[in-house]
Amino acid sequence: REKDDKHKTWMPKFLMAKEDKEQRKSSDDVERNIFKVKKSNAEKSKKMEKEEKFFRETFMYDKEINVINTATAECSVPSKRKVDLPVTAGEQLDVIDVTEGNAVICRNSEGRYGYVLVEHLNFR
Repeated sequence: REKDDKHKTWMPKFLMAKEDKEQRKSSDDVERNIFKVKKSNAEKSKKMEKEEKFFRETFMYDKEINVINTATAECSVPSKRKVDLPVTAGEQLDVIDVTEGNAVICRNSEGRYGYVLVEHLNFR
């Protein structure tokens, strides 16, 4: 009886090994998808560098970019000028610098910079 029990438990493990091979094939596909994501991250970082360069030239900003605070946009506001940052309601923004008046320089999740009025932001 013990030999039969050992044989029965061994068979499912053997069958599981074949299933593992099938899972490995699918995990290879997943790994390939991960590499594609890394490629898009590289493209995204290049885009963010380009946005930062544009920001520094447009705003003549030579200081180090530090996030002072984070804020949430209370309402959607289109940009009226090239230096304004268009925001959508509920969007998370990084506050980079405070200016004179009622505007702050913010950065959105895409890496774009621009002025946003304080009255449109909710600080938490």
